[in-house]
Amino acid sequence: MTTTSTPSRRRRAGFAAVLMAGTALGSLAFWEGSAGAQQAAINPAPITRQAAVALPGFADLVDRVRPAVVTITATERAANASARSPFPEGSEQDQMFRRFFGDQAPQRGGQGQERPRGGRALGSGFVVKADGTIVTNNHVVREGGTVTVTLEDGRELPARVVGRDPRTDIAVLKVDAGAPLPFLELGDSARARVGDWVVAVGNPFGLGGTVTTGVVSARGRNIGQGPYDDFLQIDASINSGNSGGPLFALDGSVIGVNTAIFSPTGGSVGIGFAIPSNMVRQVVTQIEENGRVERGFLGATTQNLTPALASAMRLPRPEGALVGDIQPDSPAARSGLRPGDVVTKVGETAVANPRDLARLIGDSRPGSTVQLTVQRDGQPRDLSVTLATLQDGESNPARGGKPGQRGEREQQRGGPVGVALAPIDERARQALNLPEGARGAVVAQVRPESPAAAAGLREGDVIVGVGSRDVADVNAVATAIREAGRQPGTAVALRIIREGQSAFVAVQIPARG
Repeated sequence: MTTTSTPSRRRRAGFAAVLMAGTALGSLAFWEGSAGAQQAAINPAPITRQAAVALPGFADLVDRVRPAVVTITATERAANASARSPFPEGSEQDQMFRRFFGDQAPQRGGQGQERPRGGRALGSGFVVKADGTIVTNNHVVREGGTVTVTLEDGRELPARVVGRDPRTDIAVLKVDAGAPLPFLELGDSARARVGDWVVAVGNPFGLGGTVTTGVVSARGRNIGQGPYDDFLQIDASINSGNSGGPLFALDGSVIGVNTAIFSPTGGSVGIGFAIPSNMVRQVVTQIEENGRVERGFLGATTQNLTPALASAMRLPRPEGALVGDIQPDSPAARSGLRPGDVVTKVGETAVANPRDLARLIGDSRPGSTVQLTVQRDGQPRDLSVTLATLQDGESNPARGGKPGQRGEREQQRGGPVGVALAPIDERARQALNLPEGARGAVVAQVRPESPAAAAGLREGDVIVGVGSRDVADVNAVATAIREAGRQPGTAVALRIIREGQSAFVAVQIPARG
């Protein structure tokens, strides 16, 4: 084919030549290196190309591990057929569990009427010992009914529940297969890195032996299940029936138990959660030894530190667990721990937040003595605590409300923060469900667009402390806030009781200007 040079092409070629000439002239004018360096600058080395990374194949891995993965069917008597998810009833997480992890639609009788029957849940599990010991999720195995395990070879065996741990959603089962079973090893979940390949095997929608793959998307996820949340987030497809199934690393070790999904659309959207194998190992060991999990109990309510609270507590960083309340006659009370203390270490292990503290205390044996490092009034202190045993139903939140109106109520302004305070009289005590002898002041009014409003203070909150100091009445609260107001631009930490729960709120003192 013959090509002709049009005037426009000749102009572009000329323009390119001018640019090249300009570049060359520029280099001659400003470059004072050697001739070799000049040549390297004119002819830069090409970017080194790395060999393409081949995607791994999973067939050999699946062949090795799938014989130890089982299907679990739990049947519940009709009287107990309501779902028992590990989340608070009616919560968003509870509804998600009921929808995706084991709840079946009611059977239909004649004329489209619902026919009462026992509940039935399908889930997954895996054998961890040749003697027939199986791990699954607690929410898969319902109380009051029967549990059947289906092996990969199709055999159905009745299972006995050895023990459960609702706090971590782990259950241990036992079957008698008449011969040793293939089993899986729990690996070290601490070695799992974000971006590592993972393989999930389970029973989604009753399709046993289904394999899905993905990567570790994140570590240490808190999904609101409880204080021991420490989930691996994965993007391998997880659906109804996968609960309790194993999550594998590429070496074939189990690094997690698939437990939950987040799905705003109703199907898998690549956001799944697995309990780390290191936590599973601890729970399974205790259930096998004791039939239950025994955890250490401290008896203190804690909360996260915000930057404003950290400033008010004279801490360099918002790290640690801020103590909001101490249960009477608890290990915390006997050790001298106080509201306003910030726990920064348990033994030699740093505490970054309340979840860290809950896990470290829970992992400690009841009756053991642990050393707490706390910050109090900006100074470190060491406390020795002998832990008790955590019992079910330790907390009993009280109901909240607003104090009744009183025509001659005494009100005082809390300095520059924008609150009106009222004394704790008998009507306020009853309305707010406060114990006899409660001391402090009731927040009667919060001025809009004030520092108190910005901090989240509400009418009906009860201020019981300022910083680490207890306050007895309205005058003490107002005085303490006014004293803090002498240093504009800082924050004051108010300890409050709201709906029966103790918490700290950081209120910024406005700067003058």
